[in-house]
Amino acid sequence: MRIILKGSKVKSKLTEKVEKISGQNIFACYQCGKCSAGCPMIDSMDYMPNQAMKLLQMGAAEEIINSKTMWMCASCHTCSVRCPRDIDLSAVMEALRLIYLRTNVNKVEPSQIPEEELKDLPQIALVCNFRKMTR
Repeated sequence: MRIILKGSKVKSKLTEKVEKISGQNIFACYQCGKCSAGCPMIDSMDYMPNQAMKLLQMGAAEEIINSKTMWMCASCHTCSVRCPRDIDLSAVMEALRLIYLRTNVNKVEPSQIPEEELKDLPQIALVCNFRKMTR
């Protein structure tokens, strides 16, 4: 993993990818906690939104990728509205989901689903379910 030091924070290749996809500056976050204070899904997350940002800043993006935090984000934008630095944390969570989904790792093997059920199920729902819902 390539790491670039940026002040007391670390910029990893994955962090750069998150910034590129989301259009957000991960390093603008100064951990005020307002995003976490307003998050309606916080009880379902492994890491609070501000903790997720801190992990990204420290180059530990894999911790977030392997947690359920990004999947629990409801994209309600409460965090974005509250952020004094105008960081769209919902866009960051979406970027993390996209990065994970682009790995094309299925959590359920399609060949395990009976053929009669496959005929009735929408393909797009199946693909999303294979990667996201079985996490």
